[in-house]
Amino acid sequence: MSEFLVDADTLANARFGTSQLTETVSALKLLRAPVEPWYRPWKDHHHAAYRAQLAAEPVWAAIVDSAFGTSWAADFFTVPPLEPDLALEEELGPLLALSDDHIRSDLSVVRTPLPSILLETRGLAAAAAGLLRWIWSATIEPDWPRRLRVLQADIVSRTSRLSEQGWSGVLRGLGPDVRWLGEGRIQVNRWDYPPTDVRGRDLMFIAAHTQRVNVSWRLPDRFALAYPVTGIFAPTATPDEPLVQLLGRNRARILVEAASPVSTTLLVATTGLSLATISDHLRVLTDSGLLERRRSGRSVLYWQSDTGRRVVGRPASG
Repeated sequence: MSEFLVDADTLANARFGTSQLTETVSALKLLRAPVEPWYRPWKDHHHAAYRAQLAAEPVWAAIVDSAFGTSWAADFFTVPPLEPDLALEEELGPLLALSDDHIRSDLSVVRTPLPSILLETRGLAAAAAGLLRWIWSATIEPDWPRRLRVLQADIVSRTSRLSEQGWSGVLRGLGPDVRWLGEGRIQVNRWDYPPTDVRGRDLMFIAAHTQRVNVSWRLPDRFALAYPVTGIFAPTATPDEPLVQLLGRNRARILVEAASPVSTTLLVATTGLSLATISDHLRVLTDSGLLERRRSGRSVLYWQSDTGRRVVGRPASG
């Protein structure tokens, strides 16, 4: 298994954030490989255009074929950002500065020999950046405001857990193979690589649309774990029309969303409604006995009461 060796300074300065480059590379991985069932609708929607684009850009196709292995991706695709929450163009700067030899060297770690088109083509960094710009603009940017709300809600949820459960609790939820081992050791995956010394260095946790935890670095002093955000492609809760007529569409949607405990922040992310609007609807639903509420750390969680479950058409608990 792979481990990060950390110290108190590493954890004290560790940050959560988003990365448009990480989100874009994650989307590229989903388009080129088998996906879990909950990613299938998104992939089905974009896959034909993706295949057509690669057919029209043979250098892009060769880069994609050469850049991803079973447990490794070409380093130029996975460099963590200097700061969280940067725009894609800001993150592409270091990639665009790389020479063709550097790009080929990174690709050769994953695949050898490289196809002749990559040995003969000049401007490989610009080609790789063009591929990422297309993935971003065609498959992510139109939905980015909603995606960003969900990513930010996930970050808020995980950072609030820090005060309640410590780093052990936070890490436990990042992925099935991520856990706190004690004595300054974090297991990051089950691949058989030597431990990575992150003591006294920067560590970032990047919420992303990805199927599994991915490790990246910008040597000598910046490391990152990109982890799967929860709920980014969760089906939209759709209330039945009689419930909409009874409560109004937004309140009915919120009541259905609260089948399991939800926070105000998560409801803002999943519905797109303002915080003030969500808060008003939650107050009415709670006062009417359809929701129950409880404080959990810094968050307040809401869920359907027995009355609320009956109104929605679900069996009451107990």
